[in-house]
Order: sequence, then structure tokens, then C-alpha cells
Amino acid sequence: MRGICEKPRVKCAECPNRQFLPVTDEVIRWHLTGRDDAGQPFVAGVYPMLLDETCFFLAVDFDKSGWLEDSTAFIETCRRMDLSAALERSRSGRGGHVWLFFEEAVPAALARKLGSYILTETMERRPDIGFDSYDRFFPNQDTLPHGGFGNLIALPLQKHRRGDGNSVFLDDQGLPHPDQWAFLSTIRRIRRAHLEHVVREAERRGRVLGVNLPLAEDDDPAPWTAPPSRRRKELPIAGDLPQSVELVLGNEIYIGKADLAPGLRNRLLRVAAFQNPEFYKAQAMR
Repeated sequence: MRGICEKPRVKCAECPNRQFLPVTDEVIRWHLTGRDDAGQPFVAGVYPMLLDETCFFLAVDFDKSGWLEDSTAFIETCRRMDLSAALERSRSGRGGHVWLFFEEAVPAALARKLGSYILTETMERRPDIGFDSYDRFFPNQDTLPHGGFGNLIALPLQKHRRGDGNSVFLDDQGLPHPDQWAFLSTIRRIRRAHLEHVVREAERRGRVLGVNLPLAEDDDPAPWTAPPSRRRKELPIAGDLPQSVELVLGNEIYIGKADLAPGLRNRLLRVAAFQNPEFYKAQAMR
């Protein structure tokens, strides 16, 4: 509002005019009915990261044309890891959010490592997922940005979007659950001990990142198990491997995907991706 909001000169976290609504039953009612007591449109959102850099949930954002198929594959990976997850169609209807809820607040960095691991394992079965429909995690940072709150995500089940069939939770066929509250009551919140166990095993196997990056010594959970090169041994590629692979050298290197097993396609994508460690350090602190 002109005269009150002074962005970008004054950041939200430093604004003297900011006022926060407490989360009350009334605020939840406004969100679910779509209007506040003054009759104005109302949507509630949440910043996932708390001031101590923990979070109670991880949301994974998918969009573009393949979002439903890819998010469903992501949820299937969650089930294989005994992790309960829920798929919500986004407010626009052109994407989806996979929600994982925790029993208690956990470090945002730990939650994001879990998401990266699930994404890596899903890419092993569906190599294209990480380069098309996957967009981001919420929270989008490991640490709280200086002078900010992190990334905002709108809460599900807002009245007006529900009327369009959006912002609702979907079943395995991509259809809204008939009783949204009954479905939500079946979601198991993830215990921290289980979360830590899954991430610890993933780090031990070098499976947290979608592409390979040598671990810094202070980031390795078990440095004594690493070989002298500091690089973990790759797991064998699942599926039949071709005798030869045809490459076409042009403005880029092109490899036909039709005859490649998913595991081989994913491995080639990981080998071809060059990472800048400084970028990832900055990304964690955005």
C-alpha cells in the first residue's frame, strides 16, 4: 500500500508497519470460506521456515505438462521408503505440491536433504523428472535469509480455488478425494528418528544430490568409510545395457534416449552435469 509499504527500500523483516495475524480458528475459517469478516477475499499462506531454521513440513513443487505423472512417481518413491505423502493440485490447476509432514520441527537442511534423496531415487526410475516438471522445495533454503522470511506457500483448501477443483488433495488417479478431511486424517506424520535414519543412509550411499558432487570433509557423516579419492563408489546400473551408444556432436552432445534403460539415462545425466560448489553454498543461504 502506497505510503505504508516501502519495498524494496525497506525489507519486510525490517518494516515498522508490519502486523501479523495470529493463527486462530477465525483465520482458518476465513481461508476455508474464502472471505474475511469484512467480506474481502482471503487466502492464508505460510512461511515454512521458523526463526530457528526448522520446519514442520516439506512441500515439493511440480509444474508443466508432466506434473501429475512426475509427482505421482515421487509419491511412489515416498511409499517405498515408508514415508507418508499427500498430493495437492496447485491453485492454478497447472501443477501440484507433494506435502510431507513431520511429527516435530526438524532442521530445514535435513528436510531438504530428504527431498533431494527422494528426487534422486525417483529420477533413477524416471530420469526426466528432475529436468522438466520439478520446480522447487518449500522451504527453499537451508538457512533463514538475512532480513527475510524465506518463501511463502499458499495453504490448501481455499474456498474459491476449491470451487475450480484446485487446491485440493488428489488420489492415485489424480481425482480429488471425496472427503478431504477424512483423507488428511490418514496421513502419518514422519518421525524425526525415521527422517534422520533415511537421510543418514542416503548420505552414506552418496544419494542425496541428484548429480554427483564430492563431499567436503566436514559434510561427510562417515568420513572414515570413504576411499582416498573421497568419491563414493557408484551403485551398479539397473536394467539391460546396450553394446554401444550413438552420440551426435553438434552445438551440444546429443544422445538418443529411446533405447536407454532409465538407470543408464539417469547416470548419463548425472555425469554430464557440472556443479559449482560455491553455488550450492549460496543456494543453501538464499
